Amino acid sequence: MDSKSIRKKFLTFFESKSHKIVPSAPIVVQNDPTLMFTNAGMNQFKDYFLGNKVAESKRVSDTQKCLRVSGKHNDLEEVGIDTYHHTMFEMLGNWSFGDYFKQEAIDWAWELLTKEFKLPEDRFYATIFEGDGSENLDQDTEAKKIWMQYLPEDRVLNGNKKDNFWEMGDTGPCGPCSELHIDLRPQSEVDKVPGKDLVNQDHPQVVEVWNLVFIQYNRLSNGSLENLPEKHVDTGMGFERLAMAIQGKQSNYDTDVFQPLIQWVAKKAGVDYGNDEKTDIAIRVISDHIRAIAFTIADGQLPSNNKAGYVIRRILRRAVRYGYTFLNFKEPFLYQLLDILVDQFEGVFPELTSQKDFIAKVIREEELSFLRTLDNGLKKLDTITSGKAKIIEGSTAFELYDTYGFPLDLTALIARENGMEVDESGFQKEMEVQKNRSKSAGKQTTGDWIMVHEGDETVFVGYAETQATTKALRYREVKQKDKTQYQIVLESTPFYAESGGQVGDTGYLQFGEEKVEVIDTKKENDLIVHFVKKLPSSLESDVRAVVNESKRRLTENNHSATHLLHAALRHVLGDHVQQKGSLVNDKILRFDFSHFAKMADEEIAEVERIVNQKIRENIALDEKKNVPIDEAQRMGAMALFGEKYGDFVRVITFDSDYSVELCGGTHVPRTGNIGLFKIVSEGSSAAGVRRIEAVTSVAAEKYYQQKLELISELEEMLKHPKDLKKTIENLVKENLTNQKKIDEMNSQQAGQIKNQLKNEAKEVNGKKLILYKGEFPSADGMKQVAFDLKREVDNLVLLIAANIDGKPMLTVMLADELVKNGMNANEIIRKMASAIKGGGGGQPFYATAGGKDISGLDEALKLGKEMVEAS
Repeated sequence: MDSKSIRKKFLTFFESKSHKIVPSAPIVVQNDPTLMFTNAGMNQFKDYFLGNKVAESKRVSDTQKCLRVSGKHNDLEEVGIDTYHHTMFEMLGNWSFGDYFKQEAIDWAWELLTKEFKLPEDRFYATIFEGDGSENLDQDTEAKKIWMQYLPEDRVLNGNKKDNFWEMGDTGPCGPCSELHIDLRPQSEVDKVPGKDLVNQDHPQVVEVWNLVFIQYNRLSNGSLENLPEKHVDTGMGFERLAMAIQGKQSNYDTDVFQPLIQWVAKKAGVDYGNDEKTDIAIRVISDHIRAIAFTIADGQLPSNNKAGYVIRRILRRAVRYGYTFLNFKEPFLYQLLDILVDQFEGVFPELTSQKDFIAKVIREEELSFLRTLDNGLKKLDTITSGKAKIIEGSTAFELYDTYGFPLDLTALIARENGMEVDESGFQKEMEVQKNRSKSAGKQTTGDWIMVHEGDETVFVGYAETQATTKALRYREVKQKDKTQYQIVLESTPFYAESGGQVGDTGYLQFGEEKVEVIDTKKENDLIVHFVKKLPSSLESDVRAVVNESKRRLTENNHSATHLLHAALRHVLGDHVQQKGSLVNDKILRFDFSHFAKMADEEIAEVERIVNQKIRENIALDEKKNVPIDEAQRMGAMALFGEKYGDFVRVITFDSDYSVELCGGTHVPRTGNIGLFKIVSEGSSAAGVRRIEAVTSVAAEKYYQQKLELISELEEMLKHPKDLKKTIENLVKENLTNQKKIDEMNSQQAGQIKNQLKNEAKEVNGKKLILYKGEFPSADGMKQVAFDLKREVDNLVLLIAANIDGKPMLTVMLADELVKNGMNANEIIRKMASAIKGGGGGQPFYATAGGKDISGLDEALKLGKEMVEAS
């Protein structure tokens, strides 16, 4: 049975058991401060388990895109090395929200695996929670009895709290779980060692297939457990492992989930998969990583240097590095795998098909960039290994890892090839420092919710109102970086919670005579949370919730203008333009969109013209709530990839022939309220993504006013010329002419200094030492002299202590032969720089430094000379 049929049969089976089949949530998590990526099938249903929201369907099933490369589920360094770890994987699951429980979950799991998929019954083992005395938790005898309807008692195994008690996090819903393991070894091996001895022992052929979680407790912040009002079922089955079992393979990578990718990579590299462990690992890394990279980009997360973007960039660079080192791929190759992925997931995850070209271009640009970085890293390693040192310091190895993407094993490999070793303990210390720094920056202590009034959901009334009288439902204390804040949830609220690029509202809550400032409003899953610095003396009374209205109105201007901008960009640049991110607040709007070229001035002007025309037309807002998602799509509504939409959506229209979008934000009642629109910048945001920043209303007026004032000042300075532009052009030409003359004079002066220094070279221990202290016309001139002398003087050691426009500057230049013999310009410059109260660096053969104390130039030369004479 091929993988497509396996997936279809799973979903069809649970549909027959009255489950609603729901789409996968985006792999990049929104509105959940505890997660970067969806790492389990239950993530999108957290609100149901937490009691923040009532499930519309009591039974659901899906296949969920998951990514496990950060936090406690960090398997990245194992991916490819073994044959069963992955970054991106599909999690097949079925859920019950207060409906069925253990009996049905176990019955259906057994029926599906043994009757529908026809896996051998005698190869299964079930684990159940053995209990925990410290928690006062008994053995899960209920699950054991059910399993013994299908399995002999010796194949129903006890599992400890680590393996068989599932928890969402440090706090929140939790409960015992029951895992199904299958033994895929040949019978000859089964006869020697029974499968029960290998369960949960990381054996690659005795693997967990399905985890059935029975959620019945809530973990409080003090560590205690309380019963949930309703019991839930949360199951997760790894699609790739299931395919391995059904297709009779010994590895996930041997299934048709991965083989098309593996065979393409092997063919391109000119190798056979299965012949060499080094190339096999590289091929597995690439075949796994391309899936994670493609799906995260499709869901809106572009590679970057921070947070989730950094994780994706690191995965991509790991794949490129393996291809470069072990398969001799010196040009971009990952992006070419998109055709295979699109074919594999057609009809399952349509976002790959619709964005294939964009994803491929982003990946290719990232590959090109990293190949340059990788080349620079190899050059740095060449310099290190060409010296006399026998050990690569831990800090250097960490720099290669953190800056150039070199994992420790690659640095160690190159070191061994050059008769060197790596200070691995020093590397680990640097790694630990970075981890501790990250933990410290993100450390947050969150207290339990304290209930004030009964109620689970918050009603948002902010589309129509900016004030409301309501009640506080619950609150909790949050500590981060020694600061204490409080979070309050209201029964109804006019405060918009940060979402979809629009910032959260601020304002105040008034409890009787007490006012509490709201400094931010955010969503935690679907819960609207108000952030305050202090609590009122009592939260029992009615509360008046008041939004900062002027800030809200300016934010609405920018949000509605963003919709008009999006439509104008598609009109001017083409339908390939899609939103890739936005920021909307009261001061500015920022809009990221897919486009692969810098916008021409004429294109920017045309976009501005169209948006301002739509503003002048004073188009009324057409807001439709609770529109069935299928109907909204027929209306032509623009949906954002990476957003999770329900069955019913809100559609915002400004002229049905111009702008129709799915949106949950707040907007102006008519476009005329925006007043004026002005683009202030256009540039690159990431590979294949452009960024526009613009202002509206009061900010746009202020922008134009500042420009007019600048023009008036220029006219005043230039004595009110008839043609301001022509006058400035003439000044620029005159300045360029004068600068050329100055450069020629400086070059001549530098040449004279070079000739003088060349004649002053002295023999010191087989080296040609040149010392110079004096004025230099420019830093560029000093650099030119240094490189000219390096070409013309053998065994050169050049030490310059210069006065450049009253500031001390130092230069050290060494001949290549001297560097090979162990001399290092960086070491010399650091010593010299101490005399001028400065610092600097560079390459082993050339280094520079600046400082604050010009009186230390003589001492700097003396220190440098002493180091040279001692070497």
